[in-house]
Amino acid sequence: MSALRKPKPGIMEINPYIGGEAKIEGITRFIRLASNENALGCSPLAKAAYLGHAGELHRYPDGSAAALRTAISTTYNLDKDKIVCGAGSDELISLLIRAYAGVGDEVLYSRHGFLMYAIGAKAVGATPVYAEEQNLTADVDALLAKVTDKTKLLFLANPNNPTGSYLPSSEIKRLRENLPEHVLLVIDAAYAEFAESLPTYESGEKLVDTYGNVVMLRTFSKIYGLAGLRLGWGYFPADVADVINRVRGPFNVNAVAQIVGIAALSDHDFLQQSIAHNTQWRAWLAEELQKLGIGTQPSAGNFLLADFGAEAENIRQKLRNQGIFIRQMGAYGLAEHLRITVGLEDENKELCRALGEILKN
Repeated sequence: MSALRKPKPGIMEINPYIGGEAKIEGITRFIRLASNENALGCSPLAKAAYLGHAGELHRYPDGSAAALRTAISTTYNLDKDKIVCGAGSDELISLLIRAYAGVGDEVLYSRHGFLMYAIGAKAVGATPVYAEEQNLTADVDALLAKVTDKTKLLFLANPNNPTGSYLPSSEIKRLRENLPEHVLLVIDAAYAEFAESLPTYESGEKLVDTYGNVVMLRTFSKIYGLAGLRLGWGYFPADVADVINRVRGPFNVNAVAQIVGIAALSDHDFLQQSIAHNTQWRAWLAEELQKLGIGTQPSAGNFLLADFGAEAENIRQKLRNQGIFIRQMGAYGLAEHLRITVGLEDENKELCRALGEILKN
């Protein structure tokens, strides 16, 4: 690489994020269970809003996403002025790290946390640091033991991707109360809607209002089925919201995403259908995999982390050859596991049928 084009320290240490496969040549029918997308797609109201906005594509979006923030604040009973929207919660993760960490700083997360935390840290020259987990679940004491004067942000995915585990609200409160004031706790609640029926789960907005150094991130990619539009939001302390608004792009959320997001929030029936479908078929899938001798982790998301042992990658490739995509986990240090998104009824049954045939041979 030419010295004239040498990037900042940390950039070349990044392993580029590779999403789940969607298609391969020579196969016309695919079952996509690799990316934790909503099995039911998106709300019909959201789809209608998308199609109805085609005549306005030449217009710039509202840079403040005011109408969308109002809809979010109404839906979740939050302070509109503390909401910032982004091009997916991924963008907000990057903006937080860019705003609060740099060379010589540390960004902390749990061992099997979302890959974007380490990527974001390296991109600004900060050092990613992880704490070991207990039973594939974030360990509050291990996280606290890793905190130093250099720690600027602590990211906690709750529920966690890819393990599906979660921490009860009491543990998250204990974490925040024992963190130094200089550490910003970021609760990444991308899968919150799938977990909100659990009696000990809280997504984190109450902590944002109680403490001055907690952020909660959410996304429209999962339960709302809008992964293709790249839309997320965060609930911030007022001073942190001000900082993020200063470093984000002036039109970071496109106009179509804003319109469709508002429509998606209004469709409560679709939301409940999505939750019910996931609850039913996640349990079914775990039971059927168990019958095949494949253990799974308890999950609070729309996916299962399954233990296939040393044959994990071989099995994934055989499924791939049949047009069935599930996610390899080597990048997370879980090479003997595969992550399976909960699909439609016929997709779940076809996956289990194909797995049964593969395991027989």
